[in-house]
Amino acid sequence: MRRRNSRQDAIRQIVREKSVKTQRALVDELQALGYACTQATVSRDVADMGLRKLPEGVYVLAEDQHLQRMLSEFVVSVARVDNLVVVRTQPGTASGVAAAIDDADLPYVLGSVAGNDTVLVVVDAPEAAVSMQSLVSKLAGR
Repeated sequence: MRRRNSRQDAIRQIVREKSVKTQRALVDELQALGYACTQATVSRDVADMGLRKLPEGVYVLAEDQHLQRMLSEFVVSVARVDNLVVVRTQPGTASGVAAAIDDADLPYVLGSVAGNDTVLVVVDAPEAAVSMQSLVSKLAGR
């Protein structure tokens, strides 16, 4: 049970940080992290976790689907500096995007502040800002 939870946590991290299109690619990523697993095991994990594929063919977590919809519709650009991520949105949509980011309950996000067309996301470390920028870009389709 512990190994499965640990593996699924790793899958969650991989899917949020990388554009994974196949279960085979997911197996390869897990093996690179030291998990000995098969495609059948990953297939069960994908079903258990409720992973979905975006129209672009990349996996996304079920809990990130609302975030994906908001980001794909309203995000114009994303940039980062140190532990801050600036998300530019269409005018009047920043508060909705910020709420979606907050609702996603990402472990490294400390909070967000929204204006009219800009969301400032504060994360716990510069490395997390790279992950956040990558996730926003991926889910926004950029």
